[in-house]
Amino acid sequence: MAHQPLQFTLDRGSPVPLYFQLSQQLEAAIERGELAPGSLLGNEIELAGRLGLSRPTVRQAIQSLVDKGLLVRRRGVGTQVVHSQVKRPLELSSLYDDLEEAGQKPATRVLRRTVEPATARVAAALGVAEGADVVLVERLRLAHGEPMAALRNHLPAGLLDLDDEALERTGLYRLMRMAGITLHSARQTIGARAATLAEGELLAEPEGAPLLTMERTTFDDTGRAVEFASHLYRASRYAFDFQLLARS
Repeated sequence: MAHQPLQFTLDRGSPVPLYFQLSQQLEAAIERGELAPGSLLGNEIELAGRLGLSRPTVRQAIQSLVDKGLLVRRRGVGTQVVHSQVKRPLELSSLYDDLEEAGQKPATRVLRRTVEPATARVAAALGVAEGADVVLVERLRLAHGEPMAALRNHLPAGLLDLDDEALERTGLYRLMRMAGITLHSARQTIGARAATLAEGELLAEPEGAPLLTMERTTFDDTGRAVEFASHLYRASRYAFDFQLLARS
């Protein structure tokens, strides 16, 4: 679908390269929803002429957003907006709910759902005996049909009834709430590492691509651990958003 021409303000006296100024303003327009998924950009010649820029400058700006996964070049169609990067607030919410709230059309593919003996690490997180039965759920979360994150969750056995259909229909936290579990707090660690070959194939990233990691142990209102999560997010598609307060 077409869109009304956007207005850009470029400072030719700035030390910031013109292609970078343009790419930043295009990215901001995508983040604000002024360029919705599926929107077409004008061709490079038209955009260069309207802004008084050279075609290589416009091409470099567009390529930087193609590299970020925000734009895609489609033969016979032109340059098209794919989606904005998801910025997730650091609060006790599920990825499914966050994507849905951001209009990202979440979908889930269940990769594995089984019962297995708890490793020492999982047992310590869930407060169960090592070797005790725990439920393992592995899922691929998608947004606009594209892989976004690989989710691995361990739950205490008997916590709630799960089936693949329910897990593909909605988020795990929503299923917990529907089962009468009141989520209260969580302990969370965020990191980063390079994707393995298998992880890259699952998440549509090359081997060695940067991935965000998140580990979370979630507790209900009685203090019981109800989930130990270990998630991988595509750094090109996803960011965690912090709000920091000054210490008094």
